[in-house]
Amino acid sequence: MSETGRHIVTFDAAAAGERLDRALAAALPALTRSRVKALIEGRRVALAGGGTIEEPSRKVKTGEQFIVDIPEPEPAEPLPQARDLDILYEDDDLLVLNKPAGLVVHPAPGNPDNTLVNALLAHCGDSLSGIGGVRRPGIVHRLDKDTSGVMVVAKNDASHHALSKLFAAHDLTRVYHALVWSVPKPREGTIDAAIGRHPVDRKRMAVRRSGGKRAVTEYWLEHSYGPPLAPWASLVAAKLHTGRTHQVRVHLAHIGCPVVGDPVYGRTRTPPRNRAVPEALKTFGRQALHAALLEFRHPTSGREMTFATELPHDMRMLVAELNNVKVSA
Repeated sequence: MSETGRHIVTFDAAAAGERLDRALAAALPALTRSRVKALIEGRRVALAGGGTIEEPSRKVKTGEQFIVDIPEPEPAEPLPQARDLDILYEDDDLLVLNKPAGLVVHPAPGNPDNTLVNALLAHCGDSLSGIGGVRRPGIVHRLDKDTSGVMVVAKNDASHHALSKLFAAHDLTRVYHALVWSVPKPREGTIDAAIGRHPVDRKRMAVRRSGGKRAVTEYWLEHSYGPPLAPWASLVAAKLHTGRTHQVRVHLAHIGCPVVGDPVYGRTRTPPRNRAVPEALKTFGRQALHAALLEFRHPTSGREMTFATELPHDMRMLVAELNNVKVSA
């Protein structure tokens, strides 16, 4: 059997009640059970006529037919792929850049190439190879695909270790700008709420009363848009005192101000009823979140370094449109 390609497996009564990953591994001997499990979790297995399956532990029923799509193997190591990078600073130890929205930081299932790592390998050459791991060379921290802004990348093992310690100890300054629905109340404050995996949807994070890790975000209002007594949206600054996954997005949603365009944590937020809301707010094509400021001590020289970036073009255009909308008295 060729391992790659599409395979159709039909189970008889002998397999009934068996875990799906175990049953498929037995039916497709070229695959290990762990490989089958990864395919299921990667949405590569579907029940014929019934849609994608994501639970490896699902029990098989007699007569069920499954479609298994096995992709071509990815390269063991990311390949250099040249692309323009907005580099703010570079020396022998590190590189600071302004990441655009839409760029994935490192290879992962579904995004095997054309990532920031591929571009960094092309820019830095062999000097970057292996620093911080084969799949994530040079990466000290990451931004979500659709979040833009400042990132620092290590160019040797010593700087990677030193920068990683700074991030782990939160001994640096990170400030984000976010366009959010409504206006936070109070207009400035600190959100101290633990974050962990969502109890039902394991792909999401959530504020947890138990089982999460402490997360602290300081925020303040920069500007509001719309009627003074009931603004549609606002520009908020958020300073991280911890570094949890999706922290800014989760915390702002927690206080009732989800990030505009956020497909995960903004899903339950709808524009206020009986009130005209600019179409640009409702149709903005990504989460309106930008890593605006990064301050840290250089790992070799000890010099304090500050990097600040303005809002990207799409967020600036949205702000300009909101500023130009005539508000009814």
